[in-house]
Amino acid sequence: MYTLKIKKIHNDAIIPNFAHKGDAGMDLYSIEEVNIPSTETRLIKTGISIALPKNTEAQVRPRSGLALKHSVTVLNTPGTIDEGYRGEIGIILINHGKEDFVVSKNMKIAQMVVKPTYDINILEVEELNDTDRGNGGFGSSGY
Repeated sequence: MYTLKIKKIHNDAIIPNFAHKGDAGMDLYSIEEVNIPSTETRLIKTGISIALPKNTEAQVRPRSGLALKHSVTVLNTPGTIDEGYRGEIGIILINHGKEDFVVSKNMKIAQMVVKPTYDINILEVEELNDTDRGNGGFGSSGY
């Protein structure tokens, strides 16, 4: 069992929580009311900072209900929160809808999933081994 330490840095902050037992993502909440005009982005404050367990990262992901019902999603999904970051968690939301969207105070705006990371040794080489796929990229496996 891992422990995620959460610090409220704003009185109105809500500690992230899991809506259902077994959920991968915990809900993140806004501490402010913010209007997001159609096609624009806004940084939404959560009023919390975190200390992740060693060798983990937090991924900020969209909420499916906001995406389906309002065309509002997390712009840089998944947003990565590194283990050493101690600042306020902010969520970049974009409104793909045709009308303004108002984020209300205490609204669930995103979800956060904590995942393991690996210590990686970086090695520059002159050649890479061949594979069946090779350099086949975009569209190489069909439509």
